[in-house]
Amino acid sequence: MSSRDAILGRIRRSLGVSGTDATRLAAVHHRLTETPVNVVPARGQLPDAERVELFVRKACEIFATVARLDSRDEVPAAVAEYLRDRNLPQAIRRGEDPRLASLPWEREAQLAVTIGPSVGRDLAGLSHADAGVAETGTVVLTSGVNNPTTLNFLPDHHIVVVDASTIKGDYETVWANLRERFGAGVMPRTVNLVTGPSRSADIEETLLLGAHGPRSLHILVVG
Repeated sequence: MSSRDAILGRIRRSLGVSGTDATRLAAVHHRLTETPVNVVPARGQLPDAERVELFVRKACEIFATVARLDSRDEVPAAVAEYLRDRNLPQAIRRGEDPRLASLPWEREAQLAVTIGPSVGRDLAGLSHADAGVAETGTVVLTSGVNNPTTLNFLPDHHIVVVDASTIKGDYETVWANLRERFGAGVMPRTVNLVTGPSRSADIEETLLLGAHGPRSLHILVVG
């Protein structure tokens, strides 16, 4: 018996089930194949422009910073400006995402751009979000070589590009779009929902930014 079998067997015994109950198996099959939708909050159900404004407002409420850009070509300058304003080295690490690779980085001659996952020595990382969630100001990032998960958690400063057209009102719509995009059974290994910078108030209820990840989240909303 494998460790997995032993653990699942212990769970089944504690629940008093066998793992072969037809009703329970049917419920699981329905959940996986039909993906029933939960109650969807009305807060994010807005026209496009108002939905983006709600996303920006909610992101700022949870200590993220946001810049609005008209086009993708403005991203390199916005990255360089962010680093200058915080007296950080002109250096950024990104993944292999073609949306980031196609940007005019050559316009920022002083900006050193490296590619690949972080090993913990980068002060700033750049990712491209798959979507945004307006109701909470959350960015949705899928793992892989295009946007390594290490960039979400290891650098002190995380800059995320999100297309305004991908900002949805609620999580249910985002999950439905991800399933449609990747197909059944081939979702990314990890889908990270990032809501503001890392923070904790566990000790004496004093808020500390950067407790378990980046101390700063900067979102570039394009379009």
